[in-house]
Amino acid sequence: MSQTPPPPAPPRARAEIDLAALRANVRALRARAPRSALMAVVKSDAYGHGMVPCARAALAAGATWLGTATPHEALALRAAGIGGRIMCWLWTPGDPWREGIEADLDMSVSGLWALREVTAAAREAGAPARVQLKADTGLGRNGCQPADWPALVAAARAAEDEGLVEITGLWSHFACADEPGHPSIADQLDVFRDMVDHAEKAGVEPEVRHIANSPATLSVPESHFDLVRTGIAMYGVSPSPELGTPADFGLRPVMTLAASVALVKQVPAGHGVSYGHHYVTGSETTLGLVPLGYADGIPRHASGRGPVLVGGEWRRVAGRVAMDQFVVDLGGQTVEEGAEALLFGPGDRGEPTAEDWARAADTIAYEIVTRIGARVPRVYVNEVPEECDERTADE
Repeated sequence: MSQTPPPPAPPRARAEIDLAALRANVRALRARAPRSALMAVVKSDAYGHGMVPCARAALAAGATWLGTATPHEALALRAAGIGGRIMCWLWTPGDPWREGIEADLDMSVSGLWALREVTAAAREAGAPARVQLKADTGLGRNGCQPADWPALVAAARAAEDEGLVEITGLWSHFACADEPGHPSIADQLDVFRDMVDHAEKAGVEPEVRHIANSPATLSVPESHFDLVRTGIAMYGVSPSPELGTPADFGLRPVMTLAASVALVKQVPAGHGVSYGHHYVTGSETTLGLVPLGYADGIPRHASGRGPVLVGGEWRRVAGRVAMDQFVVDLGGQTVEEGAEALLFGPGDRGEPTAEDWARAADTIAYEIVTRIGARVPRVYVNEVPEECDERTADE
């Protein structure tokens, strides 16, 4: 007589990615900038959420551009069969410019060295390169300084006249858009307008002008121009607690991080827990072992503070986070091995959020979700067929 097979064992850990939440977030962000196109930034494996599934979900919800940091990320999107406009901006000498041209990427240029390399690649490819000129309006990272801008614009225009490049965009990036009212926001906008004006007077006819990141999309409408670039907000994480919670902006966290409790045991009072015995039990209690550690992206800086929902109660990491595991003091409560430990999620079940972990680790929520390692499988829920668009994605 056949027997019903036992249910599958719960995984050691999982990061559940809610693609319906991501699509809804994209629509909410589009509503914040209704006259601008939206670029879904999927760099760093979509901030730890999985680049290809998240890119497809964002496009289904009406994003018309994808953004990556490195050309290798952008080329991986093309290898996955994703079409449309893809921009990448973090280039180093010797990077695959020709492959970028052949893959129809929009490639950022911040200095003359990059323009020389991309025009050489265009000659080899026998096709013009689509480039966007980046202005350093005050962030002080990548981008061309105002003093060097005329020379870069002139050289790019000469290359365009030669048929080697097509200048598709002019862009920049804010330093302090996540700090409401910071004076640098208005200053950078003024510099950006001046640098765009110079380029256009020199004959540049950009398809898009853009400077707005997630916080600026949410709170600086005068920065929206032709395109907004939404990164962390698309994943339902507030770019700044000072701006508001995700719910304040109609956003929902996309990632839920959970693990199965690996061991539950009773220990006496005065028992040390984890390396260095930075935590010692104050009385007889039960300890639960959570099989996630800093090799999985759990910040060691959250030792003794990181919150976890186990057995319906918030617990804190007891002692140090180790490479593969950490311990919570269950306060005498007993749960079964295999019980769910919720580290963070939307908060619907009373679980902590990524922002709670950020506070515990003295960092930002961006880092919490982005650092979750490849050893933690991503489990995608609420997927829709690739061909669906925003009108049908959630029907």
